[in-house]
Amino acid sequence: MSGAEAKAPPLAALVKAGEGQTEAIAVNDHIYQVNDVSNAYLVTTSDGDVLVNTGMNFSGEKNKALFDKVRTGPLRHIFLTQAHLDHFGGLPAIKEPETKVVTQKRFPETWQFFYDLHAYLTKRSGKLWAFNRKGPNPPAAPPVDIDILVDDRESFTVGNRTFEVIATQGGESLCSMVVWMPQEKTVFTGNLFGPVWLAMPNLTTTRGDKPRLVVNYLASLERVRALEPELLITGHGDPVRGKDRIRADLDRIHGAVSYIRDKTIEGMNAGKSVHQLMREIVLPDDLKIGEFHGTVRWAVRAIWDENSGWFHYEDGTTGLYGVPRSSVHKDLVELAGGASALAKKASDHLVAGRPLEAIHLLDIALDGEPANKDALTVKKAALEKLLADSGESNLSETMWLRVEIAITEAALNEG
Repeated sequence: MSGAEAKAPPLAALVKAGEGQTEAIAVNDHIYQVNDVSNAYLVTTSDGDVLVNTGMNFSGEKNKALFDKVRTGPLRHIFLTQAHLDHFGGLPAIKEPETKVVTQKRFPETWQFFYDLHAYLTKRSGKLWAFNRKGPNPPAAPPVDIDILVDDRESFTVGNRTFEVIATQGGESLCSMVVWMPQEKTVFTGNLFGPVWLAMPNLTTTRGDKPRLVVNYLASLERVRALEPELLITGHGDPVRGKDRIRADLDRIHGAVSYIRDKTIEGMNAGKSVHQLMREIVLPDDLKIGEFHGTVRWAVRAIWDENSGWFHYEDGTTGLYGVPRSSVHKDLVELAGGASALAKKASDHLVAGRPLEAIHLLDIALDGEPANKDALTVKKAALEKLLADSGESNLSETMWLRVEIAITEAALNEG
């Protein structure tokens, strides 16, 4: 594996932070953290314990064992901040007979979405994150037995502590909620703000999911900001401490996303195409935030589609029908004099620093002649150029490019 291939995006490191963990981390004298694909948290009270999320299904027994070392009594409630497996997967191993499971009311709807599209989404996720996985795909997550569905806001008292569940349906799922402890000024946000703090949200993911509307995302952020928390605990990494810092960070995220929304709408009204805006819109220095899961250009595309729908006028008449442009790629290869001729032109683009234009041509060439070595060689080089230019900071982009390089390399080595 080359140095470029071995480099891990920041999100990948957070996802693997629980490997080898032997003790729960004391966030303070009543909150304990177990790292996982998405972290789980135990809160102790004078009358038993409460859990916020459970981690992945394959981590349930490990997470339970770590929490058992700091348990103080019966497990009264489990709050699940969203219906993604890395939040509820450990539930069967951790839940006790009297434990009440609490979710936002749209949790079953989100679970059903992933169940119904399991084969489709697993294939897409597998390419992005587990392209070297051996054996069959994992089965769909079993249904969750929920005791309490919260519509907008509901309060729970356990011993000496109060927990308020607040719906925030603009985060990583349409059933997102946060858990607020008003006396302690502590809020658990799960992955409402994405898996990395102070970073661009993924309004529409590359793996596939129901889109999150930017207006709902900003409203959810405003709802958390209005709480004025002094301790903010997310799904990954260290808690964010201090009222002033949390407020400043939330203001920056809000400003960044609002800026992209406003500039996208401004560009749409000015007659610019979505691809033009994806290239042109950048955040000013005072609003720049990380792009580890979402990116500015993906947010532009998501906001464009949110406001414009699936049909882009620049696609022309054929966009209204079920025959894609790729249906004539073989004709174009023939007219060009073969895939090698297109590969030569693609190489000119690559040398001139235009790897994306090169890949456009190479995809046409390889549709016509899938085994053409000239086209495969240039495509591999173009993908490696994109990977190097990316800085390998965004997990989905990095993994996609690595997989495409591996696929292209395997095709080159055939025969």
